[in-house]
Amino acid sequence: MKPSPRFAFGGAIAAAFILSALVASRQADSQPAQPNPFTKIATVLQHPRCMNCHPRDDHPRQGIDRHLHTMSITRGADNQGAIGARCSACHRDENNDTGVPGAPHWHLAPASMGWQGLSVTELCNTLKDPKLNGNRSLAQLVTHMSEDKLVLWGWAPGKDVEGKDREPVPIPHDEVVGLVKAWAATGGACP
Repeated sequence: MKPSPRFAFGGAIAAAFILSALVASRQADSQPAQPNPFTKIATVLQHPRCMNCHPRDDHPRQGIDRHLHTMSITRGADNQGAIGARCSACHRDENNDTGVPGAPHWHLAPASMGWQGLSVTELCNTLKDPKLNGNRSLAQLVTHMSEDKLVLWGWAPGKDVEGKDREPVPIPHDEVVGLVKAWAATGGACP
C-alpha cells in the first residue's frame, strides 16, 4: 500500500520543522556565553594597586612586586597603623613630590576585606557579603568603586620615590565602573 501524497507532504513538512528546530537549537548552543562581568573586575581588584592595601595579614605591601611596607608598618587596631606609626604620619590627601602616595583617609582595608590568595569566585563572594565588605549593598559598592578617592588613587598612583610613574590598575576607571554596574545588575552573580 502506497502512502497518500497528502501524508508524504505532511511528513516532509514535519521533518523540515524538526530539522530547523535542531539547527536553531545548535546555533543557540554555539553562541558564546556572556562572560560574568566580575571576571574582568577581578583583574583590577587582584592588581597590586588594590592588593597592597587588602592583605589577609596585618602588613601592607608596596610596589608591583608587593614587598612588605618599609619601616615594619602594621595594621593597628583601626586599620590606620600602630600607635607611633600611623598611616597619616606619611600619607596625606594626595601624592607628594617625594614619592609618598596619598589619598584621603589612607588606611588598610579591614582584615575581613583581605583578598590575598582568594580565587576569583572567593573574591566575588567576599566583596558582595555585607558582613565582610564594610556593610555595603551592591549599590553602595558601585558608589565606592565610582567615587571613593582612595579607590580612585589606583588609577592615578603618581610617581615612586625614584621619580618613575607607578603602574596604574590595568583597566580604565570608567570601564570598571560600567563592569561593576553590570555585575550589580546581575545581583552580584559570581563566576
